[in-house]
Amino acid sequence: MKNSIFTIMRKELARFFGDRRMVVSILLPGVLVYLMYSFMGSAMGDAFGVDEDYIPAIQAVRLPESVEALLGEADLPAAEASGAEAAKEAVAAQELDLLLVFPEGFDGAVAEYDIRSGQSAPNVEVYYNSASTNSTFVYRTVAALLDAYEAQMVNKFDVNAGDAVYDLATAEDTTGSFFAMLMPMLLMMFLYSGCAAVAPESIAGEKERGTIATMLITPIRRSDIALGKILALAVISTVSAASSTIGTVLSLPKMMGGVTDGLKTDIYSVQDYLLLAAVILSTVLVLVTLTSILSAFAKTIKEAQTYAMPVMLLSMGLGITGMFGGGASQELTAYCIPLYNCVQCMTGVFSFSTLPVGVGITVGVNFLVTLLGVFVLAKMFNSEKIIFAR
Repeated sequence: MKNSIFTIMRKELARFFGDRRMVVSILLPGVLVYLMYSFMGSAMGDAFGVDEDYIPAIQAVRLPESVEALLGEADLPAAEASGAEAAKEAVAAQELDLLLVFPEGFDGAVAEYDIRSGQSAPNVEVYYNSASTNSTFVYRTVAALLDAYEAQMVNKFDVNAGDAVYDLATAEDTTGSFFAMLMPMLLMMFLYSGCAAVAPESIAGEKERGTIATMLITPIRRSDIALGKILALAVISTVSAASSTIGTVLSLPKMMGGVTDGLKTDIYSVQDYLLLAAVILSTVLVLVTLTSILSAFAKTIKEAQTYAMPVMLLSMGLGITGMFGGGASQELTAYCIPLYNCVQCMTGVFSFSTLPVGVGITVGVNFLVTLLGVFVLAKMFNSEKIIFAR
């Protein structure tokens, strides 16, 4: 029995990995994901940020000493404008980043202003050019400073004043929360993509080419053929998913820019990775089994890909649930539902809230589903009506 299964596995693996074009198609998604996400991150950084050594060009009319000191502390020095209209023209021509126009006696007017008077408050005019990335960035920075200064003028107490650290979330908490929301969805998408790329070709493709009949007339048992194909396809799908996952993880720092500054990617232990590997492998087996059964019904590769669409929607939908569940479920019944249990386990691993019993149940349930799928696929191989349908 083992020799028969390994024979089928070797045949399938040799057919895929012996074809350079097929190998490229398996590994290419990971490379493309890395390049695309990295490019998007760089593009967004260029679109919404400025160089670290950039010196903003700011001018002001009637700049009060209080605001001058505020800008100086933020390394945003402002020069006195020779004239408001000339400075506006310079901003419009992108020769000047920002123009601040203050009313006469700004500091005194602010000190004397009474909100209950019903009169208009002293108004600061801030001119910028939204077509310029530098101008927009400087405007947002200065506007935030002025808003904070305005709040300081009316507030009677401070909130989180000083240099103390008030955010008590650790780097592990931040990283776990981030990856727990993102990675289960991406992994489910990548795992399905790997399965969808190889399963229709292996079964529906052989039906379409007529080569599956040659295999079925051999003395190998149908269950061995089914199991051999599923195991081989699981290996290929895992390689494809691993390529895409590695590409995504490597590109995340560039993709997320400043969001990932507080994230640490080296906080997961060997045990975490082993648990994740067990969950991923069992997930691949379930997805490959479902896709293979649907492919066996199809007459052509294109038809098989159409049949597999519900599996894709199911995988994506379940992956998204990891973003809204508030962490891994603590109910053991959640780990008895195929595929949904995989998302719960992934969420638990990434958020450091793994339920070991849940992982064990998940792997066991997934293997039972795979064995049931092997039995169904073997029965389908015995049906001439299904295998030789035209």
